[in-house]
Amino acid sequence: MPAPDLLTDSDAKIPDMPTLLSAAVEAIGGAERPGQVEMAGAVEKAIASGEHVAAQAGTGTGKSLAYLVPAIRYAVEKQTTVVVSTATIALQRQLVDRDLPRLAEALNPLLGRELKFAILKGRRNYLCLHRVQTGAPEEDEGGAGLFDPQQLSMLGRQVKRLNEWAEETTTGDRDELVPGVSEQAWRQVAVTAKECLGAQRCPQGTECFAELARAEAGEAHIVVTNHALLAIDALEEFQVLPEHDVVIVDEAHELVDRVTSVATGDLSAAGVDTAARRCGRLVEEGVADRLKEAAEGLGVLLEDLPAGRMDVLPSSLGSTLAATRDALHACLTAIGPEKKDADPGDMAARKAARSSLEDLHDTAVRMLESFQPEMSQRFDVVWLEKPFVQEGRPKRPPALHVAPIGVGGLLRTTLFEQRTAVLTSATLTLGGSFEPLARQWGLPPLGENAPRDAKTAAEGLAQTATDGKDEDGKDGKEIVWSGLDVGSPFDHPKSGILYVARHLPQPGRDGLADAYLTEITELIEAAGGRTLGLFSSMRAARQAADELKDHLSHPLLCQGEDSTSLLVKQFAEDERTCLFGTLSLWQGVDVPGPSLQLVIMDRIPFPRPDDPVSSARARAVAARGGNGFMAVSATHAALLLAQGAGRLLRSMDDRGVVAVLDPRLATARYGGFLKNSLPPFWATTDPDVVRGALKRLDAAASES
Repeated sequence: MPAPDLLTDSDAKIPDMPTLLSAAVEAIGGAERPGQVEMAGAVEKAIASGEHVAAQAGTGTGKSLAYLVPAIRYAVEKQTTVVVSTATIALQRQLVDRDLPRLAEALNPLLGRELKFAILKGRRNYLCLHRVQTGAPEEDEGGAGLFDPQQLSMLGRQVKRLNEWAEETTTGDRDELVPGVSEQAWRQVAVTAKECLGAQRCPQGTECFAELARAEAGEAHIVVTNHALLAIDALEEFQVLPEHDVVIVDEAHELVDRVTSVATGDLSAAGVDTAARRCGRLVEEGVADRLKEAAEGLGVLLEDLPAGRMDVLPSSLGSTLAATRDALHACLTAIGPEKKDADPGDMAARKAARSSLEDLHDTAVRMLESFQPEMSQRFDVVWLEKPFVQEGRPKRPPALHVAPIGVGGLLRTTLFEQRTAVLTSATLTLGGSFEPLARQWGLPPLGENAPRDAKTAAEGLAQTATDGKDEDGKDGKEIVWSGLDVGSPFDHPKSGILYVARHLPQPGRDGLADAYLTEITELIEAAGGRTLGLFSSMRAARQAADELKDHLSHPLLCQGEDSTSLLVKQFAEDERTCLFGTLSLWQGVDVPGPSLQLVIMDRIPFPRPDDPVSSARARAVAARGGNGFMAVSATHAALLLAQGAGRLLRSMDDRGVVAVLDPRLATARYGGFLKNSLPPFWATTDPDVVRGALKRLDAAASES
């Protein structure tokens, strides 16, 4: 902690950004890298000019310091807040538990005052003391009876543990509860923002964990949050984040998916029935019964309708949705407005009921309004998800979902037109261009003055954002942005090989062909294990694991056999172990050293043809005259391929092979776009060359 006199000299001149960056790098024990310096300068320029920047920085660049140092300088000098948004808990924890404390220690003496930072999550991530004391509303998931310490069910034991944890936690932050609990149990002790009584009315308002976190964030220079809360702050009428005029979006390649998830609404018979029971004691019996009847009718109808995307609203569903909407509205009217002098317990029950009713009502209205006659005028897609049957029992009931076809307009009006944004990731250029992702974010084309490496767009990509106009064609604030690729410290052509198994047949729909299993076996044996297998589906990963375990001479782990974190830990510790898995491994594995010298991808990871959101987005692009396949499917695949290939080199000494078994990467017209999205490894299609290289790498690793 710096001396007190350093913290009181608010007029002291703050050193320039390069000086602060040098001090930060020296304190952390690293070395300044050209890419890091270049990115830090670009971030400082963006903050000063108000122009947005998308900065691609490869693994090992030190991008966290490259954006944190200029952000800290600006926030401290202006006595304001800069928001840093991430997609993963791991990066949040790295920033708050490691990077920012070390930066504070190094920079406080130079800044002349104390750097303050905080982490802020959605209210549902914090334990609610009032709900712990009064119990959750009585519904399917449990209720007050579950707080009986003698309850023997797993859910009851988890809730009992949460009550005990409530007595000792200082933050109430769900992520600090290890091991965690099920979502069902957590719902018993947490509330949404709409269910919250408010600090002024709640008996526990002065002790509220969420309010304390918000108060701490309000005084911080740097607030670390997540993409979901960033989206909630944009979507809701109430303010969630502190006042700020600069946002840094790390892991920006995941921004669209996270915002889409937050903006997705769900409607099921179980959800409507729960809402009916929540308001059962608050309204006349006949009003609640009408909603229960609507829930029953919805449930029967959803069982009969086919699953999948809905392009046309069936008349039966239209009338059922309308009846559900009207019954929900009748309950809302019967509950009436909030009573300021109500008992806190009664107020909490009314808040919980109103929250459920309003969400479901708004979702029903949104679904009914989604079926515009012209496809190009539709802003939402609706689909029905049917039960997943396991051992003859449905795992979950049928549910309707509604999601935005695009979120560019939302991000444009609530983010890019309101504040300065820095978007960064190791993967932002696809097909050699920033524009595929920029279009999804709602940024306009870079224009003729764009840097050469940032304006080479893939042929056929549709323009979805235009200068000075939002997605509805209405005039908006002009948005200026630039793209910057600071490169990578790795020498990719000398450190890695991209192998495309051109000789294999095209992948089919009936699982992995024998030729693929043979190829995987030969590659793993040549590598001496040390393999991360990234599969396009869990079914393919399990098939490969089941069929190869008895034939490989090295241990093989498969995602789902234990928690993913424990499997990755075991994989990293035993150099000859192999790990097979799917989506979360494509983006979430950081294993430097000889434990990972071979990354296998079974096929190009296009979205499923029946994926409702992706297919609706492709159709919307086509309706505007663009190439829906390139704009959606190829962009999705390119992003995942780049993320998967990024698992290979995690430290300067790493060497290895990325093997893509799908021959279309070498033969299809879109293959060039996909390969241009990958790091510039030395490329080959010769299996003998690759097996020889893997054997040499294995021998070298064994000797070291």
